[in-house]
Amino acid sequence: MSGPVLGSVAELWRYPASSLAGERRDAIEVGSEGIEGDRMFGLVDASDNEIARPDREAKWHKVPRIRTRLTDGHDLEIAIPGGDWLRAPGAECDSAVSAYLGFPASIRPFGHDNAPPAYAGPMTQARYGKAPVHLLTTASLARLKALHPDGAADHRRFRPNIVVDMAEVEGSFPETEWIGRKLAIGGLLLTISEPCRRCGFTIIAQDGFDHDPAILRNLVRHNAHNIGVYCTVDQAARVEIGAPMRFV
Repeated sequence: MSGPVLGSVAELWRYPASSLAGERRDAIEVGSEGIEGDRMFGLVDASDNEIARPDREAKWHKVPRIRTRLTDGHDLEIAIPGGDWLRAPGAECDSAVSAYLGFPASIRPFGHDNAPPAYAGPMTQARYGKAPVHLLTTASLARLKALHPDGAADHRRFRPNIVVDMAEVEGSFPETEWIGRKLAIGGLLLTISEPCRRCGFTIIAQDGFDHDPAILRNLVRHNAHNIGVYCTVDQAARVEIGAPMRFV
């Protein structure tokens, strides 16, 4: 049995290339292993094949401003600020990204399964893969804003797949208290597996908000580094904007 509606889906996101900007969607297909089109590619320093680490090195701080999208055929396209959409991977794309970052860089598939059919170049490996789905509520964002009213508690800092609009819970980041519980979001069934422990990526400036170390300091101080939750998939489904979320 499902309980009362806790909230509804406000935004849906996938991240075709890790560390680059996400792609907002009206619907996402969620399978047992993750979201269709999510984290298929990585960006590396072409001189040493080191994968992008915006959380640790300032040389990568401009990466989240690079836009991404997938074509209907699931080919990746990227656009640096002020630039046109370019097919990736490819020499023209890598040249544009390298010029933007100021050092040789290359977008590469995470293994052969994610490579375009005609691609014969080098691969890279995903830096980590915590869980198939990352969920964040507006209630937690409101709690962060209350703690840090001068900051931008923008969900893009945290790169969720599913943003659920729900009523504020005073003094609480509610979903981090739901570890082990099961959720239904429309026909999708999830188990909340662990909180999202945050890193230096959350403080980096993006379009519309500034560099802000106090974002992470408040999460460390008030919620043990965490905001949002990771989820495993019990029943795969398509999820659309407006879908209700309930406890199961």
